Amino acid sequence: MEGRRYPVSTRTSPRSYVLHAMFGRTLTIATTALLAVGLTAGVAAASPSRVRLLGEQIVPLNLAFQGTTVGGLSSIDRDPRTGQYVLISDDRSAINPARFYTAKIDVDAAGIHSVDFTGTHPFLRPDGKTYPPIKEWTATPCAASREVCDRDGTVDPEELRVDPWTGNITWSQEGERILTPPTALLDPSIRQVRPDGSYVGQYPLPANERMTTDNVGPRQNQTLEGITYAAAGTLLVSELEDPLLQDGPNPTATAGALTRITVQSRFGPVLAQYAYPIDPLFAASPNANDTNGVSSMVAYDPFDPTRYLMVERAFVTGVGNKVRVYEIDTKGATNIKDVASIAGKKIKPVSKKLLVDLDTLGLPKVDNIEGITWGLTLPDGERTLLLVSDNNFSAAQVTQVIALAVR
Repeated sequence: MEGRRYPVSTRTSPRSYVLHAMFGRTLTIATTALLAVGLTAGVAAASPSRVRLLGEQIVPLNLAFQGTTVGGLSSIDRDPRTGQYVLISDDRSAINPARFYTAKIDVDAAGIHSVDFTGTHPFLRPDGKTYPPIKEWTATPCAASREVCDRDGTVDPEELRVDPWTGNITWSQEGERILTPPTALLDPSIRQVRPDGSYVGQYPLPANERMTTDNVGPRQNQTLEGITYAAAGTLLVSELEDPLLQDGPNPTATAGALTRITVQSRFGPVLAQYAYPIDPLFAASPNANDTNGVSSMVAYDPFDPTRYLMVERAFVTGVGNKVRVYEIDTKGATNIKDVASIAGKKIKPVSKKLLVDLDTLGLPKVDNIEGITWGLTLPDGERTLLLVSDNNFSAAQVTQVIALAVR
């Protein structure tokens, strides 16, 4: 999500599913069976004491790299094939074409020592072109045609993951919902590109995640923030940052909210949706637009279909940010895939337990954290966990790469 502004830091420091045709059908049944088996698995205890800070690195503001401006980093993932990390920029082609980066990040038991960018590629459309800026998109006839815009329109990049089977980049974008004339609707989407940015395909999404002019569907700029592969790559799991319009209001200082997690086969079919309980806003705010939402997710274990880490990112005007990471389990939660609205319904959401509140780690500042991924395992068995913040290309914010160790 972009557009929020934060206090100044004082530190120096296509409708048709082409992926199905590409991968084949052989594991669709196995995937469904694995999901069902996973629903009987137990959940491990989680405690904030399991986590310690290794350190952080600050990426310089407006760093120039290979003809682009580095900023708006909204996601991070580690590519096991290269040992490098991939990061997405949420630049909607306003500064440079929508793109992702590769980087070497030096992390060990003594800390995080460097972040060195090694490459960048624009996301390409099926026709091989880059995505246009939002102003150009809304000014063309494309804005009046849902089918054309969904396929070839602009994008609002948010999260990316390396496909564990192919090494391709799977990425999500939030779409657009402009109701003031001229009306412009762009559905969110999950797409896949090769490591060079060339287009591979697009996943089908649930009908309730399509933009509408009615009071149903996703809110503007609060849609697909997080995606992850799970169950040995047989599942693709995604989450909405905040509730669908028909599922209730956003979190406030006095009440939390329920958003949706979607589980689908890597070949396309949606298998389940679960309600995720978002915490209330951590303090009262004078700004009605301030809220709490889920900004990223990652599978807790690459083979487990039920457990995930969720990043809740909140901002209160005049106070700042609050970022917490929760361990969740979908086991036993109500499948709400076919429930049009969960507002007022008796359903069981996923279970959640705090892993870490970043305010407890001793960081000089916690900024707009939007990405999370596992890194290497340390010699003592601790797993490294990396987070990245989106600075919105603003001098009032920072791009911080944080490294944690998790027992």
